[in-house]
Amino acid sequence: MSQQVITPELCEWITEQTAAGHSAESILGAMLGSGWDESIARLALARTLGQSATLTPPPGATPGLPEPELTRFAPVVDAGDRQVKVLMALRQPRVVLFGDVLSNEECDEVMALAGKRLARSETVATGGDGSEVNAARTSDGMFFERCETELIRRVETRIATLLRWPLDHGEGLQVLRYRPGAEYQPHYDYFEPSHVSTPNILKRGGQRVGTLVIYLNTPTAGGSTIFPDIGLDVAPVKGNAVFFSYDRPHPSTQTLHGGAPVIEGEKWVATKWLRQGVFT
Repeated sequence: MSQQVITPELCEWITEQTAAGHSAESILGAMLGSGWDESIARLALARTLGQSATLTPPPGATPGLPEPELTRFAPVVDAGDRQVKVLMALRQPRVVLFGDVLSNEECDEVMALAGKRLARSETVATGGDGSEVNAARTSDGMFFERCETELIRRVETRIATLLRWPLDHGEGLQVLRYRPGAEYQPHYDYFEPSHVSTPNILKRGGQRVGTLVIYLNTPTAGGSTIFPDIGLDVAPVKGNAVFFSYDRPHPSTQTLHGGAPVIEGEKWVATKWLRQGVFT
């Protein structure tokens, strides 16, 4: 097909097939047989049928992902030592916006600790192992060791409880500072399977499967977290956090995201990346 768009007519057809007794799996098979791209077909089923779309995971998918307890549709969820607000939740892709993940005082403390160790942020090296400074990422950053201080241990334990993912399956917390004009152009957080450095990276805990970005301050203007594939912009508000997960290292997860340029003031964020296994 030259153009594949999820139209109201397609959704109506899926609903009719379901009413006729066909399973989501058989509807998917029919769509694939008609030439539909698998990622678009799965997205159409998820949008139309919601949680009732029971499908076999696609090849390369991670069995089980970090996921907050949202089945009760409660306005707050228990994160162990803190009640966290649920401000918005999107099923496909899985994106959840939380409020009050950190207190104002905790945000200030994390920024004060990190500020002493900031350096120009790097990305995975383009042509080999290691990392390098990249023009697409114009921020300053640093990493905390996991549970490096009592404050960091408390924050990481809260994240593990909130997302129901083992604490030792997470990388150390990274703090970034974006000055006016600084940005991080759209990218994916998973490790590209074909990249030369990926096999060595995966030895330390497998693929990344989820990301939590915590906003440590509120810039005067700009600095939204953007998701171009789904047209979503998340405003950076102090203490809030945006979470998204990805079950395989592929663009069909629709988790392309970036940090829009800061227009006025600074933006500080703390990012937690979650791995498939124990991160060492």
